[in-house]
Amino acid sequence: MTENGSGSIGRRGLIVTGAATALTLGSVSFANAAPGGGAGGGRPDETKVVRGTLPTGSPDFVYLPVEVPRGVRELAVSYTYEKTPVPAGTQGNALDIGIFDERGTALGGAGFRGWSGGARSSFFIRADDATPGYLRGPVRAGTWHIALGPYTVAPQGLPYTVTVTLKYGEPGTTPAPVYPPVRAKGRGRAWYRGDCHLHSVHSDGGRTPAEIAALARAAGLDFINTSEHNTTSGHRAWQGLWDDDLLIMTGEEITTRNGHVVALGTEPGHFIDWRYRARDNRFGRFAREARAAGGLVVPAHPHATCVGCGWKFGFGDADAVEVWNGPYTPDDEVTLQEWDNSLVAAARSGRPWLPAMGNSDAHRDPDRVGGPQTVVLADDLSRAAIQAGLKAGHSYVAESAAVSLSFSVSGGHGQHAGIGERLRAGADEPVTARLEVTGAPGCSASFVTDQGTLYTTQLPASGTGTAEWGTTPSYATYIRAEVRHAPVTPGLPGPLTAFTNPVFLTG
Repeated sequence: MTENGSGSIGRRGLIVTGAATALTLGSVSFANAAPGGGAGGGRPDETKVVRGTLPTGSPDFVYLPVEVPRGVRELAVSYTYEKTPVPAGTQGNALDIGIFDERGTALGGAGFRGWSGGARSSFFIRADDATPGYLRGPVRAGTWHIALGPYTVAPQGLPYTVTVTLKYGEPGTTPAPVYPPVRAKGRGRAWYRGDCHLHSVHSDGGRTPAEIAALARAAGLDFINTSEHNTTSGHRAWQGLWDDDLLIMTGEEITTRNGHVVALGTEPGHFIDWRYRARDNRFGRFAREARAAGGLVVPAHPHATCVGCGWKFGFGDADAVEVWNGPYTPDDEVTLQEWDNSLVAAARSGRPWLPAMGNSDAHRDPDRVGGPQTVVLADDLSRAAIQAGLKAGHSYVAESAAVSLSFSVSGGHGQHAGIGERLRAGADEPVTARLEVTGAPGCSASFVTDQGTLYTTQLPASGTGTAEWGTTPSYATYIRAEVRHAPVTPGLPGPLTAFTNPVFLTG
């Protein structure tokens, strides 16, 4: 083992690429190591250690180049950093980690080989296997880059230690990945239940894909979408877990410093970069890339209070928005109201509107897979049909499979519109909104328009009931339905049980 002092930050290490900045440290070189010894007559394992301190105000990404010679079978990295005590209200140290191979660190480039954020303290890569979060494949000669992400830095700085080990020998072979099919048997045109924001051991979750698949079935789900933070390593991890009853789509939670976005249903193995902020004017490019890869762009938990979680990119490039994330909390209520406000601008103009969805963001026990879930009307249980239903807003969100809704608006001349559709009627023509609910005991049902909540009724004790309300297009620009639990705090609405996307009224 040798020590390398190249981890100190110097002004010479700052590089600038477009609007984004990154720091590159001095190289760690193994190229001159002498062969001999070791098991099988090969070169012995080699380890080098880099220590340094990142100051406050460090760039988002600090790259540590590693010169990898020929003949490496496995590259292993571990790291530690000091969690310096800080005063109350001050952010302490948090350091993420990942790696890029000899193809480089260019934004959106081919060099990405894995990311674990702050979920792991070590990882390895070799041809036949890799730590979850990392992509298996040959360890080719060239300059690799360990990517350090100083998420937050204490006022005293962030001291860190990175240990790099190379193991030599025959590289082995990389198995061809087996990805989930794009279609399950399904029930033809029907309402399908899904959870599109889930985490496994391939990012910061505590469950295996097998455990998630079992919980999805137990929750009554028909489809799920994998959404690991900034990695696609989990796309190949679902072999044998799909069947006629469960569609497994692949995606990614693109986790930037200015908010998170779910790439929903992208092509297996397609990586979307996350190394930019709103100020860098890069998001539009990667939103288009996600769509080109067959996915939808869904900003996640826009008003979450965790550092870096607040959505700063605007919604112009979104296909839908995650209004409800996990157990219903005040930030979900803020997002719901923000989304409701956005409906007014689209309602009369006929411009596209942004559908809402809900997901569990489940990581580990006791997080509940399918709590909440999005129920989407689709022509079949396929990736394309589910995405089409979500993008059209033909969906509602429910806290569990126990809750079912049927919502429509009808006019006096036989017109009828379902969730996500437009009803054409005269400006003063009476129209009737009808909501049927099951599985919501102790809850109330409401109709919400651009003026706010205009009608509320208590559901029967059984939780099964019907609500009807009459209005006109001149009085209500749109109508959507909400089902809520009883208020927890006087004067504030109760937590959601379910809600629908709107029906627009066109006079």
